[in-house]
Amino acid sequence: MIELKDITLRRGAKVLLEGASVSIHAGEKVALVGRNGTGKSTLLALLSGALHEDRGSLTLPAGWRLAQVAQHMPETDAPATDFVISGDERLTHLREQLSKAEQSGDGMAIAQSHSDLQDAGAHDARARAEALILGLGFTPDQLQRPVNSFSGGWRMRLQLARALMAPSDLLLLDEPTNHLDLDALVWLEGWLARYAGTLIVISHDREFLDAVTRVTLHIEGGRLTRYGGNYSAFEELRAQQLTLQQAAFAKQQDKIAHLQKFIDRFKAKATKARQAQSRVKALERMERIAPVLAEAEFQFEFLEPANLPNPMLVISDGVFGYAAQDASNTPESEAPGAGSTVAAGQFDPEAAAPRVILRGVNRTVLAGQRIGILGANGQGKSTFVKTVARTLALQGGTLTEGKGLSIGYFAQQELDVLRPQDTPLEHMVRLARETGQAASESAREQQLRNFLGGFNFPGEMVAQPVGQFSGGEKARLVLAMIVWQRPNLLLLDEPTNHLDLNTREALAVALNEFEGTLMLVSHDRALLRSVCDEFWLVARGAVAPFDGDLEDYQRYLLDESRRRKDEQAAQAAAPTPRTGDPADTQRPSTALNPAEQRRQEAQRRQQQAERARPHQRALQQAEQRMQAIEHERTQLETRLSTAGLAPADLADAGRRLKALQDELAQLEEAWLTHASAIEALAAAPAPEQVHAGG
Repeated sequence: MIELKDITLRRGAKVLLEGASVSIHAGEKVALVGRNGTGKSTLLALLSGALHEDRGSLTLPAGWRLAQVAQHMPETDAPATDFVISGDERLTHLREQLSKAEQSGDGMAIAQSHSDLQDAGAHDARARAEALILGLGFTPDQLQRPVNSFSGGWRMRLQLARALMAPSDLLLLDEPTNHLDLDALVWLEGWLARYAGTLIVISHDREFLDAVTRVTLHIEGGRLTRYGGNYSAFEELRAQQLTLQQAAFAKQQDKIAHLQKFIDRFKAKATKARQAQSRVKALERMERIAPVLAEAEFQFEFLEPANLPNPMLVISDGVFGYAAQDASNTPESEAPGAGSTVAAGQFDPEAAAPRVILRGVNRTVLAGQRIGILGANGQGKSTFVKTVARTLALQGGTLTEGKGLSIGYFAQQELDVLRPQDTPLEHMVRLARETGQAASESAREQQLRNFLGGFNFPGEMVAQPVGQFSGGEKARLVLAMIVWQRPNLLLLDEPTNHLDLNTREALAVALNEFEGTLMLVSHDRALLRSVCDEFWLVARGAVAPFDGDLEDYQRYLLDESRRRKDEQAAQAAAPTPRTGDPADTQRPSTALNPAEQRRQEAQRRQQQAERARPHQRALQQAEQRMQAIEHERTQLETRLSTAGLAPADLADAGRRLKALQDELAQLEEAWLTHASAIEALAAAPAPEQVHAGG
């Protein structure tokens, strides 16, 4: 058991924990939550031994093995698999012992080393390391690539794999999901669910915490409070506690006011002096209940777009990928302007053959659409978004932008658009000049300071270099710069990587109120669920609508994982044997003879069919109309893809597509209502069967 007793913990002059006590039992999976800056990472450093308490005591079981993700970027030419295996320090030490024994020719030492290596799992270490690497999104051909050949985010995934490789009794994870796509995130949840040791994790992904943890430790105001249950249970319990605390505080304030009123009135009267003095002592002895101090919640909103072109953009036979040169070095001046038609090869006609990732893409983006971009790692989600954002060149086909299109792009790496040496105010002044603001210099600066204040950048922060900011502060600055530009199309590529839970909730609220079009790539399932109305799937070199929700997508990821394993093994997957007819579990158990049972079952089915018939008719009508709408949508999208279409015809087709989309949404809702009614009727017993056998 881990036990903290009366812990005081400081960082510099700031007291992060004071008099904190808590116990964590072996095998518990714990979420460590609290606002940024409250001391979550510092507490992990205390548990790992990197820091020491200023007062109190920390007790960990003797002999416990600790694993955590190293925060430094690995710099090594070692192959990825070997780097991950080296995370098992005991295995590495035993291999060194074996090498020394072989060099000395000590037969007994060689035999002992082989025995120890067997106990340490050396026989399957490579297979275990490869499973970790592949689970975190790498491909088989990357297993032997040098670590230094990967970008920073991928090297941090290797650090995570290295920590998971190490045998441990206590695993400390600080924001492990920041560099993961949704497929790798789902895999990690499954791995941690099977982890047998004690887990303490910091994360701002509420669904990840709900799936992985069963205990929540909350840091607030220097106090550490333990709650039983996952993050959702913690939120509910805390809300109840705050409500009770506020009610108790109000009641106590009434009592204090009553006592004080008596004291003030009678303290000078000799006949009442004794009673007044007793009330003074009662006030002194009273343990005061603290008021509920509402923490300032971060809120913002996107400005109303100046216009809403419809369609926003039309992609015809699009080919997405990278030229032989690094596309990120393409000057901004060469990027296509709004309202233009971009032809393939416009950026660099002398470039070598491009690396194609997506081919034959035909999609139309309408005003008001809210699209979540799904796809397994490496399938081309970011490539697709970067090309739409004009950061990458279209490699083939055409991309026609609506007149007046204004794009707000949140890059996966905030430093793609931020200059570390510049301050937030300098970023905003430069942006204001680029957008052609006519205000005077002094008026504009004060306006920009006020604007930045609305994004939690107070006076002193607007003058600090951005390079000194945390990831969350940089992300908020990028959001502020996007809001300032009043875009009508938002392209957000993993915007929540460094945002805390409160800022994520503020972003979700702002996106739901945004009047333009949204295209979102994110592994934050709560955000995807709350703001997206439809999903597109980027997979196998194509972009297509995904017919399903996020639960369906997680099942799709599992199926794809199985398919890839089967392909790697070069053998077909064995069909899952059926253990019996599922309908068997629905047949009622009865003591009646078979003939009577069949008669009653037939009668029940007939009654259910009669009750379901109106819903079936409504379903059929809805499906027929939905098919007609899909047919008309296909024709309109084909028409929009036709080169040289007149602007008026383009606008008419866009308006008709929007009307069809709205009608389709209403039909889908009606379809779900009738389908749910049919399912409920099928699950309910017939009225006269409720008392059968009685």
